[in-house]
Amino acid sequence: MKLYNTLNRTIEEFKPYNPTEVKVYVCGVTPYSSTHVGHALSYVVFDVLRRYLEYSGFNVHHVQNFTDVDDKIIIKAKEEGISENELTERYIQDFFATMDALNVLRATKYPRATQEIPDIIETINTLIESGHAYPAGADVFFRVKESINYGELSNRSTEDMISGSRIEIDPNKENPIDFALWKGSKEGEPSWDSPWGPGRPGWHIECTTMSTKYLGDQLDIHGGGMDLVFPHHENEIAQSEAYTSKQPFSKIWMHNGLLQFGQDKMSKSIGNLVSVEEALTKHQPDALRLYLLSSHYRSPLNYSDEGCEAVARSLQRLRVALEPSAANGTILDASAYKTKFLNHMSNDLDTPQSIAVMFDLAREINRAKESSMEVAEAQNELKTMGNILGITFSLPETAILSNVAPFIDLLLEIRQDLRQANQYDLADKIRNTLQDLNINIEDTSTGPKWQ
Repeated sequence: MKLYNTLNRTIEEFKPYNPTEVKVYVCGVTPYSSTHVGHALSYVVFDVLRRYLEYSGFNVHHVQNFTDVDDKIIIKAKEEGISENELTERYIQDFFATMDALNVLRATKYPRATQEIPDIIETINTLIESGHAYPAGADVFFRVKESINYGELSNRSTEDMISGSRIEIDPNKENPIDFALWKGSKEGEPSWDSPWGPGRPGWHIECTTMSTKYLGDQLDIHGGGMDLVFPHHENEIAQSEAYTSKQPFSKIWMHNGLLQFGQDKMSKSIGNLVSVEEALTKHQPDALRLYLLSSHYRSPLNYSDEGCEAVARSLQRLRVALEPSAANGTILDASAYKTKFLNHMSNDLDTPQSIAVMFDLAREINRAKESSMEVAEAQNELKTMGNILGITFSLPETAILSNVAPFIDLLLEIRQDLRQANQYDLADKIRNTLQDLNINIEDTSTGPKWQ
């Protein structure tokens, strides 16, 4: 298997430290608002990575955190007049509900920053003792100059960071780009006791503490969105390697491209969000998931309802291919499709090409059915491919009243008559109108079928 490593900016062969297990850490959400489809893109991608690794025989240890103490959480809780804990618990449960709906496997562990404070303090103490960090009043900062490879992940020099920085000058810092490991408490904010006084952890240190605590000093894969490369992951590398005295902190740094809405990145700060809950009121879970995988994970993806609807229609071809049929004993060989699918998955998780192979196999299965070939083994291969991508092939949860079915059948008969009379424009109008009503039509050798 080959994966693109952001650190080296190359596709390289993936070899975990342990030949039978893979340690994966993925940065989680800051739970102060509903889970949106931009989040879903990232977690579906890493879910597929995990599924493929497990299919390949690895035991995957997958840790994903919740940043449940943050300025945005504090502000939102004050606006709503509730505690920070009440706010974060609401949106953590929202995250689980929406990810379950998208068939995203639960991580091995979901640590929360607020539940790891003693270990975070211990990590900071170790960094101070080694000279990599220093207290300044009630704050503690990391000495960036002590990290000789700082900037390597994001391909930036410290000089460029300083000259182009918008960081507010803090007189307590030795260097403008030193970053906070511990923040002294402010009135009205949650805080915990520490050797430097009451306060709370900085954003980056929680991930170092939680990843090393639950996965060990060195990871096989560290994942997250492209927007986390700098400063979050850059800072993670610096403080983690300083804390453990081991390099590299992670063998592979894997980042997914960002979801766009029109010309802009989907972002809470911009306010152009589509929640997963909202998206699922319009689109089938399988369709939304397949749409998110239709672009290579490192490329940006432009979200649209039209795109999801097109995928929903194409999904029907896969479902039809999985329907049972009569057979005469000649078996359809799907081994070539399996090989192509796995080759694409092993080539930096190339899901668009893997999806294309699924549809090629589905077309071959439907042709074989017309010849009464045995397709059960090929159907099992198609199901396996779907399982690796997290596709259930389940029908959309919509009900067609029994007294409506005769009218749909009549429309399809009229459509057939129109096609035989070469009036294809009218025939297509019937088909398109029915599809707009979420009634999918599949033309077969024995006539049209609808669902």
